[in-house]
Amino acid sequence: MYLLKIITLLGGLALFLFGMDTMGKSLERLAGGKLQTVLAKMSSTVFRGFFLGLAVTAVIQSSSATTVMVVGFVNSGIMTLKQAIGVIMGSNVGTTVTSWLLSLTALEGDSFIVQFFKPSTLAPLLGTVGIVLYMFTKKEKNKGIGAILLGFMALMTGMDLMSDSMAFLKEEQWFANLMVSFSNPILGILVGAALTAIIQSSSASVGILQGLCSTGVISIGTAIPIILGQNIGTCVTAMLSTVGANRNARRTALVHLYFNIVGVVIVGLVFYMIHMIHPWAFMDDIAGPTDIAVVHTGFNLIATALLLPMSRLLEKLAYMTIPQQKVHQAPVLLDPRLLATPAVAIQRAMDVAGQMADTSLDAMKKAIDLTKNFTEAGLEEVKELEDQTDLYEDALGSYLVKLTGQRLSVHDNRMLNTLLYTISDIERIADHAVAVAKAGQEMAQKNIRFSPQAMEELAVLEQAMLDVIGNTVQAYKTNDLYQAMKVEPQEQVVDVLVKEVKSRHVRRLRDGLCTVEYGFILEDLLTAYERSADHCSNVAIEMLQVSEGKLEAHEYLNALKDGKLSESAQFTERFKKYRARYAFPDEQ
Repeated sequence: MYLLKIITLLGGLALFLFGMDTMGKSLERLAGGKLQTVLAKMSSTVFRGFFLGLAVTAVIQSSSATTVMVVGFVNSGIMTLKQAIGVIMGSNVGTTVTSWLLSLTALEGDSFIVQFFKPSTLAPLLGTVGIVLYMFTKKEKNKGIGAILLGFMALMTGMDLMSDSMAFLKEEQWFANLMVSFSNPILGILVGAALTAIIQSSSASVGILQGLCSTGVISIGTAIPIILGQNIGTCVTAMLSTVGANRNARRTALVHLYFNIVGVVIVGLVFYMIHMIHPWAFMDDIAGPTDIAVVHTGFNLIATALLLPMSRLLEKLAYMTIPQQKVHQAPVLLDPRLLATPAVAIQRAMDVAGQMADTSLDAMKKAIDLTKNFTEAGLEEVKELEDQTDLYEDALGSYLVKLTGQRLSVHDNRMLNTLLYTISDIERIADHAVAVAKAGQEMAQKNIRFSPQAMEELAVLEQAMLDVIGNTVQAYKTNDLYQAMKVEPQEQVVDVLVKEVKSRHVRRLRDGLCTVEYGFILEDLLTAYERSADHCSNVAIEMLQVSEGKLEAHEYLNALKDGKLSESAQFTERFKKYRARYAFPDEQ
């Protein structure tokens, strides 16, 4: 009999943990990269960070996931330690939502509403809706909601199985004696911390404790120290995630640990000192799932109320433990910790790719300036910018390959494909910037100066080329498809301008107004400008077509120019508009 009960218990535990994991990850995918935007860009104050941490953790149902994300953000330089403290405190309160969901098992009564919300009724109903959404709909959002509902069904079903399989323990004296021993505060805290550290989820360990309530031998006095210990045990995940991280990231995990330890010590000491003087009447009452949720939430709210105003003291304590070093430790561009939350990792990769695009644009602007006023320092600066784009490309390439094995939403998978196909084009713009800078160096060394007319023509071309790069970068950073649609007609204008500049140079060469040597330098510049615009075209087309699973790039271009696409008329209209904008002085 015992063996059968243990098998049922293990099956219930497996289903419970699977449901919690499925629901949490599905919620993460549904939230997508917004998690990074919310956490990193909106946590300007400790109090705002607290409410954001609470909200995000309530959504993804995991304080450990939130804390690991925060450690990754701090390690990447996206978030400061001060911002992280509020989010961490909020995550401790947000994680209590799970215990309230699980407390539905304690509902009693014969009314229809009570019976409807009992897990035995609600879980199958939600599971039915979930499987319909997951299997019979095509919309990604609906499938995500279906997975969440299926995860919730598994969670509640596993909870019921655990409760039923452990009910026999109320007749076992050894189990009752074991539970009584846990009422010792120190032993209870240690057991709670150890259990949570092993399964690395305070929500799951609290759920197991709620399941044990079915035995009827767990008193509130036994549950309190175990719950206190569970809050300490949940810090293990964040501490493990800091291996190889920079000092600020390690301080972030320490703040999480110190917050829970200090909270447990203060709340525990005050609570048990009062109990010694005036015993709490409820300590020997049998605990139910709702009582566990109340204690779990109450502790985290009290600890936060006490320590949130003292967040700077926690920050100083972290700095005392890990002091500042004189040697500057640069933040990590792409933190591998964020891979645990693929949607956030994709968003971070997009941000870094945007930085690379800005760097390429900056390199081209500085390179063009060198063709008018060359300096060796300026050339070195352009080369350094190009080296930076190489580092960006290498880091992004390795990071994105790791993401290809992750389970991604359709949107995130498209973003991943877009990044994989475009980072080399972005990097090549910086390579062409170096070519332009070297042309400027050759002009300075040979004292080459173009005629005023040629300079005016080049100025028009350079402005058109910089504008197409600038528009591409803006569209790329914001994933603005409308802006991306403007790139191809601009690129076509650049091609026309390049041909016209070449034609005019040949006429001046024929008339003896220019030399062949000047033509070589001009050819180098025109090639760099034209190819830079071509790479912009590649990026825009990838954003518009390949990432959406439509036509290949060259097929799209041919169809666009041949008037076979719905947007062909708009392309022609924009081309005429941009051609008129970038007219040579003698055409105006």
